[in-house]
Amino acid sequence: MRESMEFDVLIVGGGPAGLAAAIRLKQLADEKGQALSICLIEKGAEIGAHSLSGAVLDPRTLGELFPDWKERGAPVSTEVTEDRFMFLSENGSRSVPIGLLPACFQNHGNYIVRLGHLAKWLGEQAEAAGIEVYPGFAAAEILFDDSGAVKGIATGDMGLTREGEPGPHHQLGMELHAKYTLFAEGCRGHLGKQLEEHFKLRDGVDPQTYGIGIKELWEIKPEHHVRGLVVHTAGWPLDTRTYGGSFMYHLEDNLVAIGFVVGLNYANPYLSPFEEFQRYKNHPDIRRFLDGGKRLSYGARALSAGGLQSLPKTTFPGGALIGDDAGYLNASRIKGIHAAMKSGMLAAEAVVEALAAERARDELEAYPKAFRQSWLFDELYKARNFKPLMKKGLWMGSLLFGMDQMLFRGKAPWTLHNTADHTALKPASECQPIDYPKPDGVISFDRLSSVFLSNTNHEEEQPCHLQLKDPSVAIRINLEQYDSPEQRYCPAGVYEIVRDGEGGAPRLQINAQNCVHCKTCDIKDPTQNINWVVPQGGEGPIYQGM
Repeated sequence: MRESMEFDVLIVGGGPAGLAAAIRLKQLADEKGQALSICLIEKGAEIGAHSLSGAVLDPRTLGELFPDWKERGAPVSTEVTEDRFMFLSENGSRSVPIGLLPACFQNHGNYIVRLGHLAKWLGEQAEAAGIEVYPGFAAAEILFDDSGAVKGIATGDMGLTREGEPGPHHQLGMELHAKYTLFAEGCRGHLGKQLEEHFKLRDGVDPQTYGIGIKELWEIKPEHHVRGLVVHTAGWPLDTRTYGGSFMYHLEDNLVAIGFVVGLNYANPYLSPFEEFQRYKNHPDIRRFLDGGKRLSYGARALSAGGLQSLPKTTFPGGALIGDDAGYLNASRIKGIHAAMKSGMLAAEAVVEALAAERARDELEAYPKAFRQSWLFDELYKARNFKPLMKKGLWMGSLLFGMDQMLFRGKAPWTLHNTADHTALKPASECQPIDYPKPDGVISFDRLSSVFLSNTNHEEEQPCHLQLKDPSVAIRINLEQYDSPEQRYCPAGVYEIVRDGEGGAPRLQINAQNCVHCKTCDIKDPTQNINWVVPQGGEGPIYQGM
């Protein structure tokens, strides 16, 4: 029998959504004189260990949560001083005048931050308020009560063998029960995915669509550094039919966050987002910033980009989805932190109202109602056509979205729709292989040296957390029809086609210890044969302020 603990509210995930929800719960409870027991668990080894984003922060929500955030010492100090947006060709670029950029691409009043540092600070604020925060605990199972409502989660067992049997150091997981459970696992949360299926939360809405963001943190030469500079690009090295683009954000202390986002609705199975990023860094307008610098960190993360029409129903008996577990990111602004925090705060307000009325494990109908009446709904409504329009190609999509934003102010009398990313891949026989240059070890790098910088670690003697529903599909369909695209869309070298001996039959080898928890395989696999589940708690990357 597993031990259990009881709380008023349980929050699964220690990113900005979960932490903002926990803090707002405590603030409201204190205002009303309510004594609430609040528990937050996080699968990363520490708060912020799995947090990765560009990141430019719209401070609006932070100001709502903590009007005195500056006095409290929030790690938010680099205000944006300049925006640059460029369309790249292979050897040149064309800058877009700021006056022609839609407002969503302008960052006046925003801050460049390191999300891991912000999450850690929010965790400190939560603990100081009396919230129980437990990093290193992975929520592995949803628990239901006799009425079918969510009553909490169970953490995963520790010390299992590869075969899933108890090993010599086996420890049972623990059950955490609550009157309401908020799921804030981030993009493509594995329990969130189960909740969507169990409660039919996606009925009547578009499929979610995603991107993969790959990021490095560099220390560059002082003469190349422009504190507060924000650079975005579109175009090369991607072809004009493939959605994607880059970011370069100049932080303090000669640090630069540089990254590349590729929409996971791309068609060519030979495309490698990792290799596209490495190629991008060698563009003359980008390399000039990095020459003489040093790469410090590496990471990757999927992001939900479908917008308003891809939001699922966010409530169910006993809890709710918040943050990127639901998909509140604003893809046109390339921002999700403020939206995730706001969704968590709105859910917290609904929970406090329900508990004050002595309710438990029913549906928090006040949460989606408050969302529809909030500035967050208005913001996502204006951005709703961005991703569907960009499916029309770089030039046509940019033109149409510019018209959508400037002529209609985002309120055009039509809403376009999304399709699932895994359906977009074409057979390899219909596509051209892409000849990527070898890494030079100075500006561009290979996957394994990159994963090393993510501080990723998994105990090898445990069940593989990357599960194949049918192992034969990996060869019979993925290899034969698509030339095993998982070898290329994974940014961490997890998947390899190997042959045992000369002339041996091919098989898919899964190097699960390399996994940086980006969830791309769970999203992009053309047969949806790969299922990402949590490994033991505390494992995966340990990002240093990414």
